[in-house]
Amino acid sequence: MNNNLKTEKIILGIDPGTNILGYGLIKSIDKEVSHINYGILKLGKYSDHIIKIRKICEKINTLIEEYTPNEIAIEAPFYGVNVQSMLKLGKVQGAVIALAVQKDIPIIEYTPKKIKVAITGNGNASKEQVAKMVEIHLNIDKIELDFDASDALAIAITHALQKNSKKNKNASWKEFLKENQDKLIT
Repeated sequence: MNNNLKTEKIILGIDPGTNILGYGLIKSIDKEVSHINYGILKLGKYSDHIIKIRKICEKINTLIEEYTPNEIAIEAPFYGVNVQSMLKLGKVQGAVIALAVQKDIPIIEYTPKKIKVAITGNGNASKEQVAKMVEIHLNIDKIELDFDASDALAIAITHALQKNSKKNKNASWKEFLKENQDKLIT
């Protein structure tokens, strides 16, 4: 088996929302990630939740057709103060999951805390801290985007990092340090 083969994947990250949905596409080649596209879908002008879901599905379908992602990562809805908001987010997430299943694209959920830990090392990080670390991970000088788009990129990066950590799960510390000289503090 040739260990020099690199695994390349396009990952679509989605920060589901009923008023603003964030999306971010990255290319992951082993441990290296780069951004392809990102943005937001503004849905506030639609009062009907079903129309919002239709618009979300249309946008995600367009992204899938244009970029052919290998995998989709989405933020799991979490319980906050408003149960109705959580239920609406769950419907959005369900629609995206159904679309991914229909297109035969693997999809995985990540909790907000897991995303923050993966990106910043702090499960209670602010949106500003997450956005700054997204800039660093993607080697972008200055991201000028909505927090929903930076969150979507963070979700995609989290998935790329998780895939790489699972792939190297059985590697020894010596192998890890050899492959990650930039993480070694002397």
